[in-house]
Amino acid sequence: MKTDKLLFGAAYYDEYLPVDRIETDMEMMEKAGMNVIRIAESTWSTWEPQEGIFDFTHLHRMLKASAGHNIRVIIGTPTYAIPTWLARKYPDIITETHNGPGRYGHRQNMDITHPMYLKHAEIIIRRLMEEVQPYNHVIGFQLDNETKSYDTCSSYAQAKFVAYVRELFHDDPDALNEAWGLDYWSNRINSWEDFPDVRGTINGSLGAEYQKFQRKLVTDFLAWQTAIVSEYTRPDQFITQNFDYDWRDYSYGLQPEVNQWEAAKPLTVAGCDIYHPSAQDLTGKEITMGGAIARSIKKGNYLVLETEAQGNHGWLHYPGQLYMQAFSHLASGANSIMYWHWHSIHNAIESYWKGVLSHNLKENATYREACRIGADFRQYGAHLTNLRKSCPVAFVLNHESMTALQWFKIHDKLTYNDIFRWLFDAFYEMNVECDILSENDIDSFCQYKVLVTPALYSVSDTLVSALSGYVQNGGHLISTFRTAFADKMLKIFHDDQPHGLTEVFGMTYDQFTDGVNVGLKEVDLQIETDKVDATYFQSVSNTVHYWMELLSPTTARVLASYEHPQWGNYAAITQNQYGQGTATYLGCYFDDKSLLKALLRSVCEQAQIEVPENSYPVVIKRGTNDLGKEIIYYFNYSDTPCTVTYHGKEAALLLHSKTASVNAVSVSEGTALSLQDWDFVVLETL
Repeated sequence: MKTDKLLFGAAYYDEYLPVDRIETDMEMMEKAGMNVIRIAESTWSTWEPQEGIFDFTHLHRMLKASAGHNIRVIIGTPTYAIPTWLARKYPDIITETHNGPGRYGHRQNMDITHPMYLKHAEIIIRRLMEEVQPYNHVIGFQLDNETKSYDTCSSYAQAKFVAYVRELFHDDPDALNEAWGLDYWSNRINSWEDFPDVRGTINGSLGAEYQKFQRKLVTDFLAWQTAIVSEYTRPDQFITQNFDYDWRDYSYGLQPEVNQWEAAKPLTVAGCDIYHPSAQDLTGKEITMGGAIARSIKKGNYLVLETEAQGNHGWLHYPGQLYMQAFSHLASGANSIMYWHWHSIHNAIESYWKGVLSHNLKENATYREACRIGADFRQYGAHLTNLRKSCPVAFVLNHESMTALQWFKIHDKLTYNDIFRWLFDAFYEMNVECDILSENDIDSFCQYKVLVTPALYSVSDTLVSALSGYVQNGGHLISTFRTAFADKMLKIFHDDQPHGLTEVFGMTYDQFTDGVNVGLKEVDLQIETDKVDATYFQSVSNTVHYWMELLSPTTARVLASYEHPQWGNYAAITQNQYGQGTATYLGCYFDDKSLLKALLRSVCEQAQIEVPENSYPVVIKRGTNDLGKEIIYYFNYSDTPCTVTYHGKEAALLLHSKTASVNAVSVSEGTALSLQDWDFVVLETL
């Protein structure tokens, strides 16, 4: 979805504040150039303190005050944290999970399939929508908040699952038993009435299907809320959701509990919450990874509905980094920056997840930096809004493979998202921009010069055929270990591995093991030696860990073999010419970053993808703006100043983060651009 301007703001909670300062806050936001706030998603117990008794005093205070200061509003439906009276009246609304019964207190602890939860959620949504109808500056609605199934294993959810399975297998238990291999350990289900509690299963197919079903519960729940909210929206208002990511104390990878591509179908625009390390640990990788997934959800620009201001402990930004982070989001295709949150909270669990303002609620360094962001968003927004990305590389991800590697672990330190980030971060450091595709985006494969399938364990024959056709027609495929091993029910294929792709990769294997005291030898990447010191890769000792497949090439060229007294005759990395394209297979995980990037560079050269001479900590991002001009960002994610050389057609220097005014300095081929520590420049072609 396109926006008429960059949206800049924060979550705001009048009901949380210890004093009445709403006019002061709105004046400070307006001064900072903030033009949007996000409200209402957290306070069902404020709007409805007792069943059927409603109090929207704080809501109207925020709506009226924001209108008076030219600040737009995004309304959140308050369904992700239930009031105490609802939990008291229906105790089983607090859901049971794989870990047993829950207790009231946490947010997002309810059963989203419970009929009384849905009944009362609909009541509060409709009352809220009625209250906000008169306000023209409400521009959109956020459904719920970072919605999941919350691992509901309630009787309601399990009854729905049995109905889902019966439909999936056309009411035939024999088909179910065959697909899931339930004869094993006498788990066979011969009558639907005998369907066991899913929490006890040791069968990966059944357990993974329940996790898939739980993702579907989220899809259905958001579609249900969309239908209700849509009854009240104007044509100019949007509906979104703040999708989040796999969490490793910050945003890390594809969210395992939500199929965001499916869940977003009824929405107007994708929204996301991206959090990341800062200060000495700021890399921009999480911003870029999160942006790539967010772009993929609705195939376009997205809204950052939450990101950090001061944030969690240890995230306080260096001077200038908040400014840098904001433009890093824009460079990935975001049309908004919204902080969680405006003011630091004075009580409860998130008291030290600090907002723009600290606990004294006064202007501070973060606020002053936000003022600069707001001013530059106003000045340059027309050039930076609705950035269209065109990436040469795409990653193909799927949830079934992620779930499979939860059931059939490689190692605690090597999950599906670890393998994804291993490759994604390497491309990022090389300044090769990447998109994300779901497995259903088969028609889009041909748009990319390189496709990457990290640990694509679970595949359909349709997907296998599409990958084969992609290579045959001139594409360049990079796949890793654990690719094409099982079907969509996680039943392992009984033909040669990787299933259906042995001719494409020109190799096969039937044994694998842990990489212990194993290196790589005879590395033959055939890359330009002026770009990389190829002699370094003749032997890389003790770099293979966690997983190694013993590859036997047929037509493939061996790029690397194992350095080991027993496994030395097997290939570790291969590449095969198939039709007009190439298929590269990484049969092991190795932790030598230089080797991985050299390998990816060699594939990029074959695919005629230009790899910039500058690499991380210099990061280059590109896109096309609404004026039809190319926007180029150069970031320096480090304490060390550097100089980069511009390559491209004549351009104007729009913005330099460490310079107050640039006066549209002209930049041409070969111009040297100086970047200070944690610095960036933005160019626009003429």
